[in-house]
Amino acid sequence: MDTIVIGGGQSGLAATRALLDAGLSPVLLGAAPRATGSWPHYYDSLTLFSPARYSSLPGMPFPGDPDRHPRRDEVVDYLSRYATDLLQRGADIRTSTRVDAVQTGGRGFAVHAADGTTFTAPGVIAASGSFASPHLPELPGREDFPGKILHAADYTAPTSYAGERIIVVGAGNSAVQIAHELAEVATVTLATREPIRFVAQRPLGRDLHFWLAVTGFDRFPARLVRDPPAVPVLDAGAYRRALRERRMDRRPMFTRFEHDQVIWQDGAREHADVVIFATGYRPDLRYLEKLGALDAGGHPRHAGGLSTTHPGLAYLGLEWQRTPSSNTLRGVGRDARSLARKLRAHCLARRAPVDG
Repeated sequence: MDTIVIGGGQSGLAATRALLDAGLSPVLLGAAPRATGSWPHYYDSLTLFSPARYSSLPGMPFPGDPDRHPRRDEVVDYLSRYATDLLQRGADIRTSTRVDAVQTGGRGFAVHAADGTTFTAPGVIAASGSFASPHLPELPGREDFPGKILHAADYTAPTSYAGERIIVVGAGNSAVQIAHELAEVATVTLATREPIRFVAQRPLGRDLHFWLAVTGFDRFPARLVRDPPAVPVLDAGAYRRALRERRMDRRPMFTRFEHDQVIWQDGAREHADVVIFATGYRPDLRYLEKLGALDAGGHPRHAGGLSTTHPGLAYLGLEWQRTPSSNTLRGVGRDARSLARKLRAHCLARRAPVDG
Protein backbone atom coordinates (compact mmCIF):
# COMPACT_ATOMS: atom_id res chain seq x y z
CA MET A 1 0.00 0.00 0.00
CA ASP A 2 1.11 3.56 -0.67
CA THR A 3 -1.20 5.47 1.64
CA ILE A 4 -3.19 4.69 4.77
CA VAL A 5 -6.48 6.56 5.12
CA ILE A 6 -7.70 6.83 8.72
CA GLY A 7 -11.46 7.36 8.93
CA GLY A 8 -14.40 5.66 7.25
CA GLY A 9 -16.72 8.62 6.72
CA GLN A 10 -17.21 11.04 3.83
CA SER A 11 -13.64 12.36 4.03
CA GLY A 12 -12.05 8.93 4.14
CA LEU A 13 -14.16 7.70 1.23
CA ALA A 14 -13.37 10.80 -0.85
CA ALA A 15 -9.66 10.37 -0.07
CA THR A 16 -9.71 6.71 -1.11
CA ARG A 17 -11.41 7.54 -4.41
CA ALA A 18 -8.92 10.33 -5.17
CA LEU A 19 -5.92 8.13 -4.32
CA LEU A 20 -7.19 5.33 -6.57
CA ASP A 21 -7.72 7.81 -9.39
CA ALA A 22 -4.13 9.01 -8.86
CA GLY A 23 -2.81 5.49 -9.38
CA LEU A 24 -1.99 4.76 -5.75
CA SER A 25 -2.90 1.76 -3.60
CA PRO A 26 -4.58 3.02 -0.42
CA VAL A 27 -6.07 1.13 2.50
CA LEU A 28 -8.92 2.73 4.42
CA LEU A 29 -9.16 2.01 8.15
CA GLY A 30 -12.54 2.79 9.70
CA ALA A 31 -13.48 2.28 13.35
CA ALA A 32 -17.19 1.64 12.72
CA PRO A 33 -18.70 -1.58 11.33
CA ARG A 34 -19.72 0.30 8.15
CA ALA A 35 -17.93 2.96 6.13
CA THR A 36 -20.56 5.58 6.82
CA GLY A 37 -18.70 7.66 9.40
CA SER A 38 -20.65 9.48 12.08
CA TRP A 39 -23.80 9.93 10.01
CA PRO A 40 -25.79 7.03 11.60
CA HIS A 41 -25.27 8.66 15.02
CA TYR A 42 -26.64 12.13 14.28
CA TYR A 43 -30.10 13.08 15.54
CA ASP A 44 -32.98 11.40 13.75
CA SER A 45 -34.39 14.44 11.97
CA LEU A 46 -31.11 15.90 10.73
CA THR A 47 -31.56 17.41 7.29
CA LEU A 48 -28.74 18.57 5.05
CA PHE A 49 -28.41 22.30 4.65
CA SER A 50 -27.48 21.80 0.99
CA PRO A 51 -29.72 20.31 -1.74
CA ALA A 52 -28.91 16.89 -3.16
CA ARG A 53 -27.33 18.37 -6.31
CA TYR A 54 -24.68 20.02 -4.09
CA SER A 55 -24.22 17.08 -1.70
CA SER A 56 -22.25 14.52 -3.69
CA LEU A 57 -18.82 12.97 -3.44
CA PRO A 58 -16.74 12.64 -6.65
CA GLY A 59 -18.00 10.16 -9.20
CA MET A 60 -21.46 9.46 -7.75
CA PRO A 61 -24.31 12.01 -7.88
CA PHE A 62 -26.73 11.99 -4.95
CA PRO A 63 -29.85 10.17 -6.19
CA GLY A 64 -33.40 11.46 -6.35
CA ASP A 65 -34.78 14.97 -6.75
CA PRO A 66 -31.69 17.18 -6.98
CA ASP A 67 -33.47 20.12 -5.34
CA ARG A 68 -34.58 18.32 -2.18
CA HIS A 69 -32.63 18.41 1.10
CA PRO A 70 -31.69 14.82 2.02
CA ARG A 71 -32.27 13.44 5.52
CA ARG A 72 -29.72 11.66 7.68
CA ASP A 73 -30.64 8.12 6.67
CA GLU A 74 -30.45 9.02 2.98
CA VAL A 75 -26.87 10.19 3.51
CA VAL A 76 -26.05 6.94 5.32
CA ASP A 77 -27.41 4.93 2.37
CA TYR A 78 -25.51 7.10 -0.10
CA LEU A 79 -22.18 6.64 1.72
CA SER A 80 -22.77 2.90 2.01
CA ARG A 81 -23.28 2.66 -1.76
CA TYR A 82 -20.24 4.83 -2.33
CA ALA A 83 -18.12 2.43 -0.25
CA THR A 84 -19.51 -0.53 -2.22
CA ASP A 85 -18.56 1.18 -5.46
CA LEU A 86 -15.01 1.71 -4.15
CA LEU A 87 -14.76 -1.97 -3.23
CA GLN A 88 -15.79 -2.87 -6.78
CA ARG A 89 -12.99 -0.63 -8.00
CA GLY A 90 -10.51 -2.64 -5.96
CA ALA A 91 -10.28 -0.45 -2.87
CA ASP A 92 -9.04 -2.04 0.36
CA ILE A 93 -11.52 -0.98 3.06
CA ARG A 94 -11.08 -2.35 6.59
CA THR A 95 -14.03 -1.60 8.86
CA SER A 96 -14.08 -2.21 12.66
CA THR A 97 -10.42 -1.21 12.66
CA ARG A 98 -9.79 1.55 15.19
CA VAL A 99 -6.42 3.31 15.01
CA ASP A 100 -4.70 3.88 18.34
CA ALA A 101 -1.41 5.48 17.32
CA VAL A 102 0.73 6.58 14.39
CA GLN A 103 4.51 6.52 14.51
CA THR A 104 7.27 7.15 12.03
CA GLY A 105 8.60 3.88 10.66
CA GLY A 106 10.91 2.38 8.10
CA ARG A 107 8.59 3.02 5.13
CA GLY A 108 7.45 6.35 6.46
CA PHE A 109 4.67 5.66 8.95
CA ALA A 110 3.56 2.77 11.14
CA VAL A 111 -0.16 2.87 11.95
CA HIS A 112 -1.17 0.74 14.94
CA ALA A 113 -4.73 -0.56 15.21
CA ALA A 114 -6.48 -1.52 18.44
CA ASP A 115 -6.59 -5.19 17.40
CA GLY A 116 -2.77 -5.32 17.31
CA THR A 117 -2.39 -5.03 13.55
CA THR A 118 0.25 -2.61 12.24
CA PHE A 119 0.09 -1.06 8.78
CA THR A 120 3.05 0.69 7.15
CA ALA A 121 3.12 3.12 4.24
CA PRO A 122 4.95 6.27 3.12
CA GLY A 123 1.72 8.32 3.23
CA VAL A 124 -1.08 8.81 5.76
CA ILE A 125 -4.28 10.82 5.44
CA ALA A 126 -6.00 11.60 8.76
CA ALA A 127 -9.67 11.82 7.79
CA SER A 128 -11.32 10.83 11.05
CA GLY A 129 -13.57 13.86 11.42
CA SER A 130 -14.62 15.33 14.74
CA PHE A 131 -17.86 13.66 15.88
CA ALA A 132 -16.02 11.60 18.51
CA SER A 133 -14.62 14.80 20.05
CA PRO A 134 -17.59 17.03 20.97
CA HIS A 135 -16.79 20.34 22.64
CA LEU A 136 -18.43 21.17 25.97
CA PRO A 137 -17.55 24.63 27.32
CA GLU A 138 -16.58 24.97 30.96
CA LEU A 139 -19.20 26.77 33.04
CA PRO A 140 -19.21 27.28 36.83
CA GLY A 141 -21.44 24.77 38.60
CA ARG A 142 -21.83 22.47 35.65
CA GLU A 143 -20.68 19.35 37.47
CA ASP A 144 -23.19 19.89 40.30
CA PHE A 145 -26.19 20.40 38.03
CA PRO A 146 -28.72 17.62 38.85
CA GLY A 147 -30.51 17.85 35.52
CA LYS A 148 -29.44 16.34 32.24
CA ILE A 149 -26.49 17.87 30.35
CA LEU A 150 -25.68 16.54 26.93
CA HIS A 151 -24.03 17.51 23.69
CA ALA A 152 -25.88 17.62 20.40
CA ALA A 153 -23.90 14.48 19.51
CA ASP A 154 -25.94 12.62 22.17
CA TYR A 155 -29.34 13.97 21.11
CA THR A 156 -31.54 11.77 18.95
CA ALA A 157 -35.24 12.75 19.06
CA PRO A 158 -37.68 15.00 20.98
CA THR A 159 -40.04 12.29 22.19
CA SER A 160 -38.39 11.73 25.60
CA TYR A 161 -38.31 15.44 26.47
CA ALA A 162 -42.04 16.22 26.47
CA GLY A 163 -43.06 18.86 29.02
CA GLU A 164 -39.53 19.69 30.16
CA ARG A 165 -37.72 23.01 30.44
CA ILE A 166 -34.84 22.86 27.96
CA ILE A 167 -32.02 25.23 27.11
CA VAL A 168 -30.15 24.67 23.86
CA VAL A 169 -26.75 26.37 23.80
CA GLY A 170 -25.48 27.45 20.39
CA ALA A 171 -26.25 29.72 17.46
CA GLY A 172 -25.55 27.37 14.55
CA ASN A 173 -27.74 25.31 12.24
CA SER A 174 -27.81 22.23 14.48
CA ALA A 175 -28.68 24.25 17.59
CA VAL A 176 -31.59 25.99 15.88
CA GLN A 177 -32.83 22.83 14.19
CA ILE A 178 -32.81 20.90 17.49
CA ALA A 179 -34.44 23.74 19.44
CA HIS A 180 -37.14 24.15 16.80
CA GLU A 181 -38.23 20.52 16.91
CA LEU A 182 -38.03 20.35 20.72
CA ALA A 183 -40.28 23.41 20.94
CA GLU A 184 -43.14 21.24 19.67
CA VAL A 185 -43.08 19.21 22.92
CA ALA A 186 -41.21 21.32 25.49
CA THR A 187 -40.42 24.86 26.66
CA VAL A 188 -37.23 25.83 24.87
CA THR A 189 -34.74 28.69 24.97
CA LEU A 190 -31.76 29.17 22.68
CA ALA A 191 -28.83 30.54 24.70
CA THR A 192 -26.22 32.25 22.52
CA ARG A 193 -23.25 34.56 23.02
CA GLU A 194 -24.18 36.60 19.95
CA PRO A 195 -27.46 37.15 18.10
CA ILE A 196 -28.28 34.37 15.67
CA ARG A 197 -27.28 35.20 12.09
CA PHE A 198 -29.97 33.99 9.69
CA VAL A 199 -29.54 33.71 5.92
CA ALA A 200 -32.41 33.10 3.51
CA GLN A 201 -32.44 29.53 2.19
CA ARG A 202 -33.58 30.71 -1.28
CA PRO A 203 -32.46 34.26 -2.06
CA LEU A 204 -33.82 35.51 -5.40
CA GLY A 205 -35.67 32.24 -5.87
CA ARG A 206 -32.58 29.98 -5.96
CA ASP A 207 -31.10 27.91 -3.17
CA LEU A 208 -28.20 29.64 -1.42
CA HIS A 209 -25.82 26.89 -2.55
CA PHE A 210 -26.49 27.81 -6.17
CA TRP A 211 -25.15 31.28 -5.43
CA LEU A 212 -22.18 29.90 -3.47
CA ALA A 213 -21.26 27.83 -6.52
CA VAL A 214 -21.78 30.41 -9.28
CA THR A 215 -20.01 33.19 -7.38
CA GLY A 216 -17.04 30.96 -6.60
CA PHE A 217 -17.37 31.48 -2.84
CA ASP A 218 -17.31 27.72 -2.22
CA ARG A 219 -13.77 27.66 -3.66
CA PHE A 220 -12.48 30.85 -2.04
CA PRO A 221 -8.94 30.19 -0.71
CA ALA A 222 -8.99 29.82 3.06
CA ARG A 223 -5.44 31.15 3.29
CA LEU A 224 -6.79 34.60 2.40
CA VAL A 225 -9.19 34.60 5.37
CA ARG A 226 -7.57 35.56 8.65
CA ASP A 227 -10.61 34.92 10.85
CA PRO A 228 -13.14 32.55 9.24
CA PRO A 229 -16.73 33.60 10.02
CA ALA A 230 -19.20 31.32 11.75
CA VAL A 231 -21.61 29.52 9.44
CA PRO A 232 -24.97 31.35 9.47
CA VAL A 233 -28.28 29.57 10.02
CA LEU A 234 -30.08 28.78 6.77
CA ASP A 235 -33.77 29.47 7.15
CA ALA A 236 -36.70 29.22 4.78
CA GLY A 237 -38.72 31.23 7.32
CA ALA A 238 -39.81 28.62 9.88
CA TYR A 239 -37.11 29.34 12.47
CA ARG A 240 -37.52 33.10 12.53
CA ARG A 241 -41.31 32.70 12.60
CA ALA A 242 -41.04 30.40 15.64
CA LEU A 243 -38.95 33.03 17.45
CA ARG A 244 -41.37 35.84 16.54
CA GLU A 245 -44.32 33.80 17.76
CA ARG A 246 -42.46 32.92 20.98
CA ARG A 247 -42.78 29.19 20.40
CA MET A 248 -39.14 29.27 21.41
CA ASP A 249 -37.05 32.20 22.54
CA ARG A 250 -33.45 33.38 22.38
CA ARG A 251 -31.50 34.89 25.27
CA PRO A 252 -27.87 35.92 25.87
CA MET A 253 -25.82 33.01 27.21
CA PHE A 254 -26.27 32.25 30.91
CA THR A 255 -23.25 32.72 33.16
CA ARG A 256 -23.32 29.66 35.40
CA PHE A 257 -25.24 26.77 36.87
CA GLU A 258 -26.45 26.89 40.45
CA HIS A 259 -27.99 23.66 41.72
CA ASP A 260 -30.92 22.96 39.37
CA GLN A 261 -30.98 26.49 37.97
CA VAL A 262 -29.13 28.57 35.41
CA ILE A 263 -28.21 32.19 36.14
CA TRP A 264 -28.89 34.52 33.22
CA GLN A 265 -26.79 37.60 32.50
CA ASP A 266 -29.36 39.91 34.09
CA GLY A 267 -29.18 37.92 37.33
CA ALA A 268 -32.46 36.10 36.83
CA ARG A 269 -32.55 32.48 38.00
CA GLU A 270 -34.47 29.77 36.26
CA HIS A 271 -34.95 26.07 36.72
CA ALA A 272 -33.83 23.85 33.85
CA ASP A 273 -34.40 20.14 33.30
CA VAL A 274 -32.11 19.69 30.32
CA VAL A 275 -29.25 21.68 28.80
CA ILE A 276 -28.10 20.65 25.32
CA PHE A 277 -24.79 22.05 24.11
CA ALA A 278 -24.71 22.39 20.32
CA THR A 279 -21.26 23.91 20.62
CA GLY A 280 -19.33 22.16 17.92
CA TYR A 281 -16.54 19.63 17.78
CA ARG A 282 -12.77 19.44 17.77
CA PRO A 283 -10.69 17.31 15.35
CA ASP A 284 -10.51 13.71 16.60
CA LEU A 285 -6.78 13.16 16.15
CA ARG A 286 -5.76 11.56 19.43
CA TYR A 287 -3.84 8.87 17.58
CA LEU A 288 -1.36 11.56 16.43
CA GLU A 289 -0.60 12.96 19.89
CA LYS A 290 2.70 11.07 20.35
CA LEU A 291 3.79 11.81 16.80
CA GLY A 292 4.25 15.50 17.55
CA ALA A 293 2.05 16.60 14.65
CA LEU A 294 -0.46 18.57 16.74
CA ASP A 295 -0.30 21.89 18.55
CA ALA A 296 -0.98 22.33 22.27
CA GLY A 297 -4.72 22.52 21.63
CA GLY A 298 -4.81 19.24 19.70
CA HIS A 299 -5.19 20.91 16.31
CA PRO A 300 -3.07 19.74 13.35
CA ARG A 301 -0.15 21.79 12.16
CA HIS A 302 -0.80 21.98 8.45
CA ALA A 303 -0.96 24.17 5.36
CA GLY A 304 -3.93 23.41 3.14
CA GLY A 305 -4.14 19.90 4.56
CA LEU A 306 -0.46 18.97 4.24
CA SER A 307 1.36 18.48 7.52
CA THR A 308 4.06 21.06 8.24
CA THR A 309 5.76 18.67 10.66
CA HIS A 310 5.86 15.30 8.84
CA PRO A 311 6.24 14.88 5.05
CA GLY A 312 3.73 12.34 3.77
CA LEU A 313 1.15 13.14 6.44
CA ALA A 314 -2.04 14.92 5.36
CA TYR A 315 -5.44 15.86 6.75
CA LEU A 316 -8.85 15.88 5.13
CA GLY A 317 -12.23 17.22 6.23
CA LEU A 318 -11.03 20.05 8.48
CA GLU A 319 -13.10 23.22 8.69
CA TRP A 320 -11.72 25.86 6.31
CA GLN A 321 -8.90 23.50 5.32
CA ARG A 322 -8.61 24.97 1.84
CA THR A 323 -12.02 26.58 1.21
CA PRO A 324 -15.27 27.37 3.07
CA SER A 325 -16.69 24.02 1.87
CA SER A 326 -13.75 21.82 2.89
CA ASN A 327 -15.62 19.84 5.53
CA THR A 328 -18.79 19.29 3.50
CA LEU A 329 -19.98 16.58 1.15
CA ARG A 330 -19.83 19.02 -1.75
CA GLY A 331 -16.33 20.31 -1.02
CA VAL A 332 -14.25 17.50 0.45
CA GLY A 333 -13.72 15.85 -2.95
CA ARG A 334 -11.84 18.87 -4.30
CA ASP A 335 -9.51 18.81 -1.31
CA ALA A 336 -9.05 15.06 -1.68
CA ARG A 337 -7.94 15.40 -5.31
CA SER A 338 -5.47 18.13 -4.40
CA LEU A 339 -3.92 16.05 -1.62
CA ALA A 340 -3.82 12.91 -3.78
CA ARG A 341 -1.72 14.67 -6.43
CA LYS A 342 0.77 15.84 -3.82
CA LEU A 343 0.92 12.52 -1.97
CA ARG A 344 1.42 10.67 -5.23
CA ALA A 345 4.67 12.54 -5.84
CA HIS A 346 5.79 11.85 -2.28
CA CYS A 347 4.88 8.14 -2.39
CA LEU A 348 6.45 7.54 -5.77
CA ALA A 349 9.65 9.17 -4.61
CA ARG A 350 9.73 6.89 -1.57
CA ARG A 351 8.90 3.87 -3.72
CA ALA A 352 11.56 4.53 -6.40
CA PRO A 353 14.66 3.30 -4.51
CA VAL A 354 12.89 0.03 -3.63
CA ASP A 355 11.68 -0.57 -7.19
CA GLY A 356 14.97 0.41 -8.69
